[in-house]
Amino acid sequence: MIERLIAIMARLRGPDGCEWDRAQTFATIAPYTIEEAYEVADAIERSNLSELKDELGDLLLQVVFHSRIAEEQGVFGFGDVVAAISDKMERRHPHIFGDEAEGGHHRWEEVKAAERVTKGATGALSGVATGLPALLRAEKLQKRAARVGFDWPDAAGPRAKIDEELAEVEGATTPEDVAEEIGDLLFTTVNWARHHGVDPEAALRAANAKFERRFAAMEKEAGASFPALSLDEKEALWVRAKAAE
Repeated sequence: MIERLIAIMARLRGPDGCEWDRAQTFATIAPYTIEEAYEVADAIERSNLSELKDELGDLLLQVVFHSRIAEEQGVFGFGDVVAAISDKMERRHPHIFGDEAEGGHHRWEEVKAAERVTKGATGALSGVATGLPALLRAEKLQKRAARVGFDWPDAAGPRAKIDEELAEVEGATTPEDVAEEIGDLLFTTVNWARHHGVDPEAALRAANAKFERRFAAMEKEAGASFPALSLDEKEALWVRAKAAE
């Protein structure tokens, strides 16, 4: 089955193929790859397995697309991608595919750390992808730092730091300083969430969904007059939408 998809992509990228597909590069396709990954996550969050099947196909197409571009450049092909991830999975599970009797997730992390050194990592934070969503990247950076002992002992540390960062936001005197201090505040909030065992990215997605749901209820109740309502009237609608949940 995968051979059919590979052949389709080769045809699309061929001399008599699709003009749009032929014009694409790694860089121009990358945003679509990220978008498709989020659409997979969205289908999972909504428990829509029919859409999940379609979205996984769209994501797989992105892998095939990137692989085809690389093959045209003589770098690697789809088969090399499959071989690389297969080798990695076996290497990171020596207790399953090797001769080690014990292992588990802690061995996974040890092997990953060794791989980063092999790839030229210069520190504990090396290799955390810059293209990750900011909240997710903040959490990963903090977890890496924690592995080498740079972490609060409990949630009280980041909670106190939040108050400190709030004061620094309020004391900032230029737009640039305000932006920097709010960034520090967000970073510290991610740290607090991590210490509570909360996935900050998932928590914010849930908050976004809740806001959308309540806002839609407000618009539905008010009808076409919603934009012209006063802020107090809109706040009353919000309170009712919240109570209705």
